[in-house]
This record gives sequence, structure tokens and C-alpha cells, in this order.
Amino acid sequence: MTTLIADDAAVGTDPRRVRHGATPGTHDLTRSGVPPRVAVIGAGIAGLAAATGLAERGVTVELLEREQVLGGRVAGWTEHLPDGTAVGMNRGFHAFFRQYYNLRKLLSRSDPGLSRLRALPDYPLIDAHGNRDSFRGLPRTPPWNALAFALRSPTFRLRDLVRIDARAAAPLAAVSVPEIYDTLDHLDADSFLRAVRFPTAAQHLAFEVFSRSFFAVPHRMSAAELAAMFHIYFLGSSEGLIFDVAEDNFDTALWTPLREYLTGPAVPGRVTVHTGVRVTEIRRPGSTGLRVLDDTGAALEVDAVVLATDIAGLRDIVTASPELGIPPWRAAIAELATAPPFLVHRLWLDHPVAADRPAFMATGGLDPLDNVSVLERYERGAADWARRNHGSVVELHAYALDSGMDDDPRGRLLDRLHEIYPETAGATVLGATTLRHADCPRFAPGDFTGRPSIRTPDPDVVLAGDGIRIDLPVALMERAATTGWTAANTLLARWGAAGHTLQTVPTHGRSRLLRSLATRTGAL
Repeated sequence: MTTLIADDAAVGTDPRRVRHGATPGTHDLTRSGVPPRVAVIGAGIAGLAAATGLAERGVTVELLEREQVLGGRVAGWTEHLPDGTAVGMNRGFHAFFRQYYNLRKLLSRSDPGLSRLRALPDYPLIDAHGNRDSFRGLPRTPPWNALAFALRSPTFRLRDLVRIDARAAAPLAAVSVPEIYDTLDHLDADSFLRAVRFPTAAQHLAFEVFSRSFFAVPHRMSAAELAAMFHIYFLGSSEGLIFDVAEDNFDTALWTPLREYLTGPAVPGRVTVHTGVRVTEIRRPGSTGLRVLDDTGAALEVDAVVLATDIAGLRDIVTASPELGIPPWRAAIAELATAPPFLVHRLWLDHPVAADRPAFMATGGLDPLDNVSVLERYERGAADWARRNHGSVVELHAYALDSGMDDDPRGRLLDRLHEIYPETAGATVLGATTLRHADCPRFAPGDFTGRPSIRTPDPDVVLAGDGIRIDLPVALMERAATTGWTAANTLLARWGAAGHTLQTVPTHGRSRLLRSLATRTGAL
């Protein structure tokens, strides 16, 4: 059941955001006897949301994480520079958009005012020709935000807007989730944009930047995902495109406080956190209950399991657990694929970048560079280091790396940095850390149909994560958080416990004018 929010005290300011009501029931299962015991496997955003949702209703939670730190792909940890200095490190820049309602709900558990997030005033986009777009000062109300962005953009011209095929572009104006996947998931984003006659330069500077945030290039990304993303960030929300960032490394700002909340007296359920533990298989020893085995040789007897791992971890556990699911479901899990690899290259420089450089800048057409972050602009630990050393901490991202090209793009990344920030060319690198991973879910054309949902053929097992299907307009970190909360709600409903209310941007295009125009084109 979904209803429009009138006056909700939860996070978010958009009066047209949508409230997804939860199943009613008891708020504390410990009051009715021995509460259920659940193993949450994976302590990324999805697993932490599931653990929070369960523990807040009195469920005993065993939270198992193969790494030594929490947060999954948004984890933070400590590295050491060559001189022995301890510095914060993570897997790269993450934007906490204001319409990430369910992620912000999770973070507010240990930070009610979200004071550990800080707003960035802008994040410009720049292309190889020096064209520069900005999100600063845009109207917040759709569709005027998108129109204002287009009209002031150096890559849009009036004749380009006139040439756009309104019929082909109609799905962008009237997105409905999940119906958009029936309409566009068979197409790749590049083909769709060419059919729309979207200006090539603007495509590089706008849509390609967003598609690559999914670790995909447009010709390998589902057009439905691109349309849904356009709805989430542009036409579906009045929260705006300016986002928040964590004020310090993710472990310090986000996950250590949340761990303290989960294991403290504020929640009725008991939460035990196991780090450095890799789950190897799940068995069903009897007619009820599950046994979770890990690489330490330990076994946990539980009533249910939340699988909130990455794609490879999910495949491995299901493959090693023949009693889970049914053959078609197991085959679908086995066929899940990951996106191309990405690389994060962080540099500690002995000279500062120019004072007018933004904290974050996205790039288009400057292969292999996708964005540049100047960490001392927002992260406390980096700011302390930069102040002591009169330098800068700069991070370079390369998304959707082409396996056919040079396997080590760091040299080309540095060349691009020196090209757009010339003052860095003379700086000495006092320390550098490089991360390369290929563990993000793939969102290619046709993938939606085979994507597993939160419910599985086994009522004692649910899934969560940003690669798991949920028929709501959410993406990236918000998809992870939303599936985590929903996985918890699914199990809580079985035990007569109250679920947790969730919020999203509207599930269909919010502009009556655009919906009307789309209908008149006959495209819908």
C-alpha cells in the first residue's frame, strides 16, 4: 500500500514523496517469549539495514561479515603512508542524495540530526572541450529543474532541443516503476538516446556521467535503468541534485556509530557482530530452522537468513548450499553478472590544489578519468593531513574499465589530472593507494527479468542488496538500504511484528503536463 505523505516527521522534505506503509504488529518480539534468531550475512548497507530493522523489533541478530570492517562497498579503514602516518581510506567518493530516504533513515539511528553528513554546494561536470555544467542554483521543482539545467548548459542549443523526438523521449517524461522495465529494458541506453536524438555532447556531459555511476557505459546499460535514474534524480524529486557527503572516513562517521547503536541498549533485540568470517554454506538440518556454516568451522542455528552479500558471495553460498531454493531460482542466481571493474587512485600531494577547485568534479569524454575528488574540502581526516603537510588529498576514479585496454590506467589518470588541474603537475606524491574491484552488480539490457527478488522459494531465506530486484524507484546505495529494510519487513510479517515504513520518490512521473504530453505522443 502506498500513500502520499502529508506531514511525516521522517527524513525528507519533498511533499510529494511517497510513503510505503508497513504491516502492523508487535514492536518487541522479546515480550512474547524467545524471539526468532536470524543470521544476516553481509554487513554492507543492505545487511546493516536488515539487521537494524530486525533488532528494533526484538529479533536476535547474528551479523556476519567476511571483512574486518562494516559498510561493504562503503566501508572505511586505516592505511599507512610511507612515512608511517595513519590515514583514512575507502573505496571512493559516495554521494548521499537527499532523496535517499531509506539510507538516511538508517544513518539517523545513530545520528538523529544527520550531523555527520555535510552538503556540497555544487558538483560541476566538465568535458574534453572544456564545457562545464553545474547544478548550483537550479529550481528544485520538476520539470523546471531539468529545463533550467538544459537551457543554461553550454552543451545544449535551442536547435538541439527542437530536434529531440518527443515520442521517443516520452518514457523519460512519464516513468512508472516497474512498468518502465517492460518498455525499455530490452534496449541499451545509447540506442535509446540516439532514437531520442539527444545531443551527443550533452549525452557525454550528462547521461554518460550518470550511467557510469552504475559502472557501465551507455551501450552496455539498460535504457530502463537510465530512464528510472532520470526520474529518481531529475523529474521525480524536488529534493534537488545537490547531495551530502560524509564528514569523515566512513568507518568513523557512519558505521562505528551504527554498530554502537545496534549492540547497545537502544534496541530490544540482541545483535552480535562477527567480522572476518566468511559464510561457506547454509544447510537445513530438520523440518525447521537453518544451519549457517563459516570458514572458521563454526555453525549457527537460526530461524531465518538474510543473504545480503555481493553478487559473487551470493553465487558462492547458493552453489554450496544445494538445499536452498528450487532449480530455476538457483539457475538465476548462478547467471547473475557483475559490472566491469573500476579503479580508485588516491594521492597524498605535497602541494595544495588551487583554492577554487571543487570538492568533487565529474568528467565526460576524458577517458579513463570519471571524476576527481579533493578530500580535504569535506573529510576531516584528510583536512587535518592537508593542513599539517601544506598539501592536498586527491582521488581519481575510473569506472567501467575496458579489459581490452591497458590494464593499469594510473598513468593516464595522472595525465588527465595534470591537464585539468595544472597545479598538480609539479607536486610530489607523498603517498598513493590504488584499489581495483569488479564486484558491483550489472544493469545491462535484459537483466531485470532475471534479477532475483527479496522473497525466495524458501520462506526462511530472503535476499537484500543493490543487485536485488525491488519494484520501487531506488538506485545504488538507496536500493541497498531499501532492500535491507524490506527483507527485514518480510521476515517480521511472518512473526506478527510491525514492519518499518519506507519512503521513495513517486513511483510514476509526477508532472501531469509531461504525462499528458507523453500520452499524446502515443508512446505510452
